[in-house]
Amino acid sequence: MSLLKEFKDFAMRGSVVDLAVGVVIGGAFGKIVSSLVANVIMPPINLLTARFGINFKEAAYTIKTESPKLKPDGTMETLENGDPVMLVQDYPILNYGPFVQTVFEFLLIAAALFVMIKAINAARSQMEGEQPEEEKAVPSEDILLLREIRDSLKNQ
Repeated sequence: MSLLKEFKDFAMRGSVVDLAVGVVIGGAFGKIVSSLVANVIMPPINLLTARFGINFKEAAYTIKTESPKLKPDGTMETLENGDPVMLVQDYPILNYGPFVQTVFEFLLIAAALFVMIKAINAARSQMEGEQPEEEKAVPSEDILLLREIRDSLKNQ
């Protein structure tokens, strides 16, 4: 029963609950940033790069492959001499376009977190600066007496 109580105490500790809230908000924030990159930032970039024949959504390193052409019934089409009709297609080997888009998302999230943490730190330092300084703790009479004895012994 004590293990269950320890887990409950751990789970209800403020830092764990704060972490859980942060993860949920971070997931939602990630979706917002993904939408921002995919729907607002990438279309103008794709418009600019389209002049050079690059579309980031479909950007990939491809190789040409040959495969037999199939009929609707699943059999191969053949030429009059019996050779199969071959289709030449581009097969993507390395899809780097979606990777570039994900890098943009990461950079935006990192920049947003940097700005947010910088603002929190600035607010925290401003709040700490406004707090009245606490008075130094006055030592007890025993400590004062011991200091006097020490100082008098040094002078002898």
